[in-house]
Amino acid sequence: MSSVLSRINVDYEQPVLAPTGESTACSTRHAWARVPAEPTQAERAALKDKIRRLLKEKNAVMVSHYYVHPDLQDLAEETGGLVSDSLEMARFGRDHAAQTLVVSGVRFMGETAKILSPEKRVLMPDLDATCSLDLGCPVDDFSAFCDQHPDRAVVVYANTSAAVKARADWLVTSSCALDIVRALKEKGQKILWAPDRHLGGYIQRETGADMVMWNGACIVHDEFKAFELEALKKEHPGAKVLVHPESPADVVALADAVGSTSAILKAAKEMDAHEFIVATDSGMMHKLRTLNPGKVFIEAPTAGNSATCKSCAHCPWMAMNGLAGLARVLETGSNEVQVDPAIIPRARLPIDRMLAFTAALRNGQPTAGLVPHIGAA
Repeated sequence: MSSVLSRINVDYEQPVLAPTGESTACSTRHAWARVPAEPTQAERAALKDKIRRLLKEKNAVMVSHYYVHPDLQDLAEETGGLVSDSLEMARFGRDHAAQTLVVSGVRFMGETAKILSPEKRVLMPDLDATCSLDLGCPVDDFSAFCDQHPDRAVVVYANTSAAVKARADWLVTSSCALDIVRALKEKGQKILWAPDRHLGGYIQRETGADMVMWNGACIVHDEFKAFELEALKKEHPGAKVLVHPESPADVVALADAVGSTSAILKAAKEMDAHEFIVATDSGMMHKLRTLNPGKVFIEAPTAGNSATCKSCAHCPWMAMNGLAGLARVLETGSNEVQVDPAIIPRARLPIDRMLAFTAALRNGQPTAGLVPHIGAA
């Protein structure tokens, strides 16, 4: 079986800086992604058996993101690993006894796992699997942007490189960003936000915080179209609309529930509806349908394959993760994630700050003392 079927070009938006340091209109750049060949049923079974054996032999555990191939999600759970968002993947890997973590996702997820578990080996099926938000926020340009706003607390989304995290005061995920920014606002702090402008705009509207935005976007969520969604809602008048806040504001405005991947899963389970229209990466459909077998899930529309669609609701880099690559790295120890040891302590600081805040929130403990008065890092 050929491990690589083809290579595709991917458009994404990368910010450019105006002379004032403000993030301005994006220019189009090109990246690429490999497309792994889909194994036959016999090859799939053999690869899964091999991976199960190697996980035991190598004292390894799998962590898979909701957006990767269903085979990798199912195999992670079948072997005692985890399927979740990027933060829970890293936290699970940190707390698990296994000394080797196999991260099925994109590069920043592997880096986050390594930052939280520097003593462990972190492997990925394909180290070239990246993220448009990460690509669109290079550390030198971002540092220059921070230097223009030294009075602001620097809050970055998880979808960033280790070097960008090391420049930040806080790391957030889509599940805790509202709570953390709201707490910062209550402390009188102004925010420098990066990199997703749609998520930042949503948080700003919800909290009223004083926020300066980096101008980035996810190529998946940025492609959802409100006018197409309105038309689809008319075809399915009883459907509830679930939207990830990385989507454009006019799409978010049509939602019955807005939230992170975990929030979307919760809403689908608890809302009184038979049909749902879902505006997030189509990789989520596997878990949604598995957990809710009596319900119908419909992908929210993008511009479509024949129009300007960049992603058509699936991340091309998430799609680079496959069973053959997973088996290969377990067997050879290749594709190990490396993070400069010199920046790990500084990159871990905003992560630990977030973990302490969310743990206190989850346990009903006060969080005010966990929000120091800090400016740009």
